Amino acid sequence: MRKHCIVLLTSLGLVTCVQAQGYRLEVIAQGFDLPWSVAFLPGGDMLITELSGTLHLVRDEKRIDEPIAGVPPAYFAGQGGLMDVVLHPKHAENRLVYLSLAAGDRRRNHTRIVRGTLDLDGMRLLDVETVFDALPEKDTAVHYGARMAFLGDGTLLISIGDGFDFREEAQNIGNHLGTMVRITDTGEVPKDNPFIGLSGARPEIYSYGHRNPQGVFYDAKSGRIFQIEHGARGGDELNLIEPGVNYGWPITTWGIDYSGARISPYTTYPGTAQPLHHWTPSIAPSGMTIYRGAAFPEWTGDIFVTSLVFRKVVRLDMDKTEVSGTEDLFAEIDARIRDVRTGPDGLIYILSEPAGDESGKIWRVLPADSN
Repeated sequence: MRKHCIVLLTSLGLVTCVQAQGYRLEVIAQGFDLPWSVAFLPGGDMLITELSGTLHLVRDEKRIDEPIAGVPPAYFAGQGGLMDVVLHPKHAENRLVYLSLAAGDRRRNHTRIVRGTLDLDGMRLLDVETVFDALPEKDTAVHYGARMAFLGDGTLLISIGDGFDFREEAQNIGNHLGTMVRITDTGEVPKDNPFIGLSGARPEIYSYGHRNPQGVFYDAKSGRIFQIEHGARGGDELNLIEPGVNYGWPITTWGIDYSGARISPYTTYPGTAQPLHHWTPSIAPSGMTIYRGAAFPEWTGDIFVTSLVFRKVVRLDMDKTEVSGTEDLFAEIDARIRDVRTGPDGLIYILSEPAGDESGKIWRVLPADSN
């Protein structure tokens, strides 16, 4: 339930009315250069990736200036760089950390997943190894996807973009472009992947027909996998991911090309799945979470999606897989919002990119009446 309206003067001189749902925002740490993802370590520390290639530790609500050593170099260009970070489900025992990054150079690059053992005493990653390389290599520095989520069975789901210039390849399961990929924690192919044994298919593929998926979330309570992806001009999508399903791109889309040209005459097509929700104009969704915490019981089970373009977070009021409404939140941050996560404390955390003279920050969302 909305409680009150706050009138804000933004950096652009615009007056806006924010419907505050009983929350307040506080900055946890700042000084980040293009922060991309956050992971919560046991004991309260956080790991923050920066697209430029560094991995930082946040401790006692302060960014540690010395980056974590041992991170492989990333191809930092366009949309590429060091992107997602997730912990192994048994991180407390094995200290394994997984990173996604753009690997290669201008002429030949791709999405890569690596893992290493986190040594906080030495502030470094040890025994770093590659567990997955998306194929083929491409010559575009965009549409990497690169979000990861561990599923309930311990396998790792990875989003791979279509490389922009190669959108037709999203319908070709002979390569990884425009797919969701599922591997074991060591990089092997799970025996129950949907395309195993199909001639010419990449066995790692879990679903296909995607454009540039930059958010994926496994909801342990329901066992469902939700994903968000960028459309072109319009047609951003929220999808329910199921094995072996074709999600349509570029045969079906609710958007048009950046030039204004039609990409496809179809918004629906036999044999392809429809999104649960889509946005036109595009909001440019990048990060997502499903809220399951005690601090905001009225938001339980709802999906939160970041908007890079409109500098906000969109809450989707969910009834299982049905979207009953949406609400815009946290626009008072007034910066491009790259990621949103639910912390182990049941609070919401937000990564904002630099804006004006302000650096990138990590924010915490608390109930308005909390101490």
